[in-house]
Amino acid sequence: MHTAYAELTRHYLRLYRYDHLASIVGWDRNAMMPPKGNEARAAAEAELQALIHRGRTDPRLAELIAAAEAEPLDDVERANLREIRRNWQQANALPEALVEARSLAGARCEHAWRSQRPANDWQGFLENFREVVRLSREEARLLSGHTGLSPYDALMDRFEPGMRAAEIERIFGEVRSWLPGLIARVGEKQRAEPVIAPVGPFPVAAQRALSVAVMRMLGFDFDGGRLDESAHPFSGGVPEDVRLTTRYHEDDFTRALLGTIHETGHARYEQNLPRAWCGQPLGLARSYGIHESQSLSFEMQLARSRGFVGLLAPLLREHFGDQPAFDADNLYRLFTRVKPGYIRIAADEVTYPAHVILRFEIERALIEGEIEAEDIPALWDEKMQALLGLDTRGNYADGCLQDVHWTDGAFGYFPSYTLGAMYAAQWFATLRRVQPDVDGRIAQGDFAPVFGWLNDNIWSQASRWETPELVRRASGEALNPAHFRAHLEARYLGGD
Repeated sequence: MHTAYAELTRHYLRLYRYDHLASIVGWDRNAMMPPKGNEARAAAEAELQALIHRGRTDPRLAELIAAAEAEPLDDVERANLREIRRNWQQANALPEALVEARSLAGARCEHAWRSQRPANDWQGFLENFREVVRLSREEARLLSGHTGLSPYDALMDRFEPGMRAAEIERIFGEVRSWLPGLIARVGEKQRAEPVIAPVGPFPVAAQRALSVAVMRMLGFDFDGGRLDESAHPFSGGVPEDVRLTTRYHEDDFTRALLGTIHETGHARYEQNLPRAWCGQPLGLARSYGIHESQSLSFEMQLARSRGFVGLLAPLLREHFGDQPAFDADNLYRLFTRVKPGYIRIAADEVTYPAHVILRFEIERALIEGEIEAEDIPALWDEKMQALLGLDTRGNYADGCLQDVHWTDGAFGYFPSYTLGAMYAAQWFATLRRVQPDVDGRIAQGDFAPVFGWLNDNIWSQASRWETPELVRRASGEALNPAHFRAHLEARYLGGD
């Protein structure tokens, strides 16, 4: 009987249940809560986060972890103990008062941002954002002292365990070397490929019905989750109760549809994490980059493929009526149109990395104290012009106010998006190697090869392996950004 290990698992199951409550409360704040409830909700969430932190830093855990190390554990139990130790070490770097204060400041900043963004009110946003930055820097300083990492690396390690900014800089530096040329070549090619724009309006009720139909086609379990609306699409909840949100625009159905498909990729990962490990750190998704690889496997690799677009065409006619834009070939050109734009979540997959590189460079400098919050708009303008040739001066709503991530201090998160795109390209390169008929089966509406491979290699593995080992076991090699470049060149220059 592994006495210490068994006690640890009971303790972390209790913490998981608290996290369950926190995730649903957070979802409600974003999707359902009336505006006047924000102050009371923020205080309640901060109190709950303090309670969870108290449990994660319980002094008894150090002794239990040491005792469990000496017990005869199997490989899976040792992997769980590794994750428990990591969780405990991170938590003990931070005092409870800081955890509570950052939760409260983030909730206030995010709530105010909802009205400040549409009002283009950068100065008003700064009032709350300065406090988020101050507390995030303090968090980074404490984590840095505890781990020996740089402040930004210490924050990024929460999202991408083991990944370092130097490696991100190397990978992004390579992308910078070929991305502008690729954007230009694709733009030149597509100028000779006219696209018929869909004609709206597209009623919200019809868009929602379409989203639900596509989610069902992609295997989402509505008995274990739901779809709602929020200011910024996201997925949340827990594996047993997954909550997705999207945002509808009556003049453009593609934003909500592709956003919903993206979130469905996150949801399928969560819904298929192993129930036997549920409640333990071992049973959580491996990293945010791996999580993004699932949403981008669905949204970019699958949903923008010719085969899948052919399946969407009749669904669009069913929900919106027939029109020339819904021809399958035209839809494919529409879904793969490359055009530099202001909004990250609406960006095509060729220009998307530029949005991530910009945010990574700004947030790293901000956390390391090289710039202040007031410097962000000018840097944003400069980098948007350099990377995408766009002028964002004075346009805060479509510039540095567009993302929700910084409002609650999620610094270190943005690199996960492009890492996820690279992982997703690597997964599909592997899929095509081991199952050469996969594209033909997708075109027939048979997603079993895709979902089966993802389940076997990603979903069912949860946090059993550290990220480099998970990637090697799934694809036979370490992360290789060459697959991402090859995917983009094949789809946008050579045909999908």
